Amino acid sequence: MHAVILAGGYGKRLRPLTDDKPKPLIEVAGKPILEWQILHFKKFGISSFIFLTGYKWEVLAEWVSKNEKRLGISAYFSIEEEPLGTGGALKKVKDILSNKNEFVVTNGDVVTNLDFSKMDVKESVATIALVPLKSPYGIVETRDGLITSFREKPVLENYMINAGVYMISPKIFDLLPDKGDIEKSTFPKLAEAGQLKGIKFKEVYWRSIDTLKDIEEASSELPQFITS
Repeated sequence: MHAVILAGGYGKRLRPLTDDKPKPLIEVAGKPILEWQILHFKKFGISSFIFLTGYKWEVLAEWVSKNEKRLGISAYFSIEEEPLGTGGALKKVKDILSNKNEFVVTNGDVVTNLDFSKMDVKESVATIALVPLKSPYGIVETRDGLITSFREKPVLENYMINAGVYMISPKIFDLLPDKGDIEKSTFPKLAEAGQLKGIKFKEVYWRSIDTLKDIEEASSELPQFITS
């Protein structure tokens, strides 16, 4: 099975760390985000990677080239000359994946230990991994106008969010835009047609690295959940 890493973004919210490198190479707990991803994929026998790149692609390609043998992977790079969005970037590698089995796609800023083997595309075109929403704020609970308790950034179990991890059938290529995001163009159409599954992962580690605070917090959390 192939793993496709969406690594074309600018990482603007992480500047100046992304001034000279793409977001997947930002270090968290002593390793680049990308290395944490590769290590976890390899636990499921996935060693073939396709990197959909754009911003600072040369830096990413150099890092992969230097570490390809050490990590035991094979790599292919698709380079965007202009931003294509997640859907357009994926469509660009249609010739590589359209005649293969299903493949995994993940955002290049996500670190997780979810079990990919629980995802499939039987009777659907794509499956999205869903994780509980963690409130970015503390919760204040009240009764009869009085504050009864404070809950610090609780996990809101009743609300699931897109984890940025997808299992996709090659059938998707007929539905992808030349330019645009798969999340905004293709997935809503699949959902309307009953061809989009969602698998809930409630007892997993998941984090999107978007801010300096995310780096700090994930650096203390990651070694407990994802081992090399």
